[in-house]
Amino acid sequence: MTAGIAVQREVSLRKRMPLRHFRQLHGPEARDLFHREPEPFGDDYTDRELLAVGLGATLYAPATRPDLALTISKRAERGVCSMVIDLEDAVADHEVELAKRQTVDTLNLLAANGDSNPLLFVRVRDADTITEIVEQLGAGAAVLTGFVFPKFDSTTGPKYLAALAAAMQRLGRPIYGMPVLESAGLVHRQTRDQELTLIAELLAEHRERVLAVRVGATDMCSTFGIRRDRDLTIYDVRVVADVIADIVNYLGRADGTGFVITGPVWEYFADHERMFRPLLRTAPFEESDAVPFRQYLVSRDLDGLLREITLDRANGIQGKTVIHPSHVAAVHALSVVTHEEYSDALDILQVDVGGVAASGYRNKMNEMRPHRSWARQTLLRARVFGVANKGVSFVDLLTALVTV
Repeated sequence: MTAGIAVQREVSLRKRMPLRHFRQLHGPEARDLFHREPEPFGDDYTDRELLAVGLGATLYAPATRPDLALTISKRAERGVCSMVIDLEDAVADHEVELAKRQTVDTLNLLAANGDSNPLLFVRVRDADTITEIVEQLGAGAAVLTGFVFPKFDSTTGPKYLAALAAAMQRLGRPIYGMPVLESAGLVHRQTRDQELTLIAELLAEHRERVLAVRVGATDMCSTFGIRRDRDLTIYDVRVVADVIADIVNYLGRADGTGFVITGPVWEYFADHERMFRPLLRTAPFEESDAVPFRQYLVSRDLDGLLREITLDRANGIQGKTVIHPSHVAAVHALSVVTHEEYSDALDILQVDVGGVAASGYRNKMNEMRPHRSWARQTLLRARVFGVANKGVSFVDLLTALVTV
């Protein structure tokens, strides 16, 4: 039996345990918070759209971390449903070979422990590393969800996607690619439209292998020598916000040609002296009797993160890259579908004749045809993140996650 056939047989005999967001909340607490609890997902790799929406907060971890397997297991217990083992920016040049070996060892170890692991990706430095990792994997192939392609553009993209196709053939099952859009040619105004046109065509050819498109805002800022302050969101950095808008315009369309686009990383996680007022209103916390919790969020710079997540959603972006575990709860709490959103989505999708009707909450008008794409996406998000009970706000959800 060849090594490739042996790996395929090993993978085919294993069925991954399903994931579920908010699984750390149990019994009465979950019933108090949720009108419709999150569904399990990810027990196989075939529902690409559901997997993409279910990524949520994707936590990056350096491949050189000595306790990497244990860290991944602990993060899964605390509600992380997607992680990236990073071989690129988080690893010094002289440690790359060590990082590759540890990546393989970690995946093999996680496959052997039988626990419910997050969706696991490896961020490679180049396309050749995809082949290298896959050829060395044993049982760990069963827990590998895919690869992250840094600095993806019209030049590097074909080789990345060809290596991914070869890896899929070797493993005998779907694995996914997540390109990171961050290259200078994409950022520069003179070349952006051409690059996005070529990238859109390339990704369309490999649609079933592309799980989501990630935005690399840190590298975009680097193009201009910018590092945004923690008092600002990425949407306040106009040269980068313009690039994000164009990425969504080309690649995030809801007509069947688009992809899930995930939000860029929030870099901060410690308190500091503030120049501007906090971005969190006091009223929602007063209503939930959680004013001290608001102060905790402000002291950890999480008010800026919450603001940016809200702007991500408003700009057609779902999920987010995170580099600190404290950010995960914020992303997931704001991913839960509110009872009002759910009510509107159901009303919109129950008819297919157009027209306008007042929302069940009597505070807006629902236009049946223009809002259908939004409603479909909302119900898909409801499957993986659940629907909050009437009167339950993100403050209640976030408080439950942080204090569990």
